[in-house]
Amino acid sequence: MKNILVIILITLAFACSNPPKSEVDFSGNWHAYLDISPDRIPFGLSLEKRDGEVIAILQNDTERLEFKEVTVTVDSLKIVLDTFDAEINAKMNSEGGIEGIFHRNYQAEYKLNLFAVRNGDTRFPVFDSPTVDFSGGWETTFIRNDSSIYKAIGNLRQEGNQLFGTFITSTGDYRFLEGNVSGNEFWLSAFDGGHAFFFTGKLGASGKIIGRFRSGPSYTEGIEAVRNESFELPDANTLTQLKPGFEKLEFSFPDANGQLVSLNDPRFENKIVLVQLFGTWCINCLDETKFLIPWYEKNKEAGVEVIGLAFEAKPEFEYASARVKKYQDRLSVPYPLLIAGEFDKEKAAKALPALDAVIAFPTLLYLDKNHRVRRINTGFTGPGTGENYGRWIEQHELFVKKMLEEE
Repeated sequence: MKNILVIILITLAFACSNPPKSEVDFSGNWHAYLDISPDRIPFGLSLEKRDGEVIAILQNDTERLEFKEVTVTVDSLKIVLDTFDAEINAKMNSEGGIEGIFHRNYQAEYKLNLFAVRNGDTRFPVFDSPTVDFSGGWETTFIRNDSSIYKAIGNLRQEGNQLFGTFITSTGDYRFLEGNVSGNEFWLSAFDGGHAFFFTGKLGASGKIIGRFRSGPSYTEGIEAVRNESFELPDANTLTQLKPGFEKLEFSFPDANGQLVSLNDPRFENKIVLVQLFGTWCINCLDETKFLIPWYEKNKEAGVEVIGLAFEAKPEFEYASARVKKYQDRLSVPYPLLIAGEFDKEKAAKALPALDAVIAFPTLLYLDKNHRVRRINTGFTGPGTGENYGRWIEQHELFVKKMLEEE
């Protein structure tokens, strides 16, 4: 008994001399960046307390992306970047900054060191006043490492030494980019929780921009651009076609609960059906889904249905269904999402043999009341493209209206 009393007293004395550490307050605005040495991908990070919970917000230009699965344990911070199957794990360092790692759970090699300091000035360092106004449209050529190229439209907006805009390709856009101009050089970046982008360029005496594009830990492409307000990309409705002899799309895939769904189900009979090829890992797909959700709710009584076909990062049904369930719950998607296969484009094309190829995620197929494929829209021109997004919506609305009016 005497020995037990001694142990209790020692334990109490130790506890008093070593009180438990209090939880660090991560709240506030942070100037964060991902390290892709020798470059950095800066982004805005805010952490807010709401109703006792911590919310993380990623900021690029006017966009604010909220993530609610945030855990703070003493001096550690974990942000689950929900639909992308990615996360940030970090700690408060001795200087009051954040240090950690961003990584994709489905790609072991995709890891980037993350750093953040409170507040901060410009997104990128600015050493000189701008000598160039990069505002306007740019005919842009991206040059891959194998020397092959693809075209894009650069839409930029400059305000003093701040630069905003995006690059639009035939398979999608790079969404909300933000950065700075110093002298005749610019830097742009974006981090949305699943994808990290960095662009830089310098305007030469010839009037041409020469620069670089980087994505993730190591991917790099060259950039060349010239001013051209009238430059246009190929029509997104002409890039993907049906194979000769096909006019309809046929499939039967399970939903996240394993229930098979087919176009022959009574729910879709005599209705226009939009079939979305997407993935929960795909940010352009997320933009398209966010458009389709309210659009479907508004138009479903008119005789329209939507089906999402998910092509996920891993082939196992358990993995894919878990990702799709989370996606459906997080966004409150009101239409069926089916597990169609892996996100490999060749495998996706084999899953839908009526298509000559799957060029991009997302791809949106428009089926009339007889379920004939009437249009295939490759990629998505999202809200980060400004007026281009508005034009896409207008074309979409007009085409569906036309099909609804058909007998």
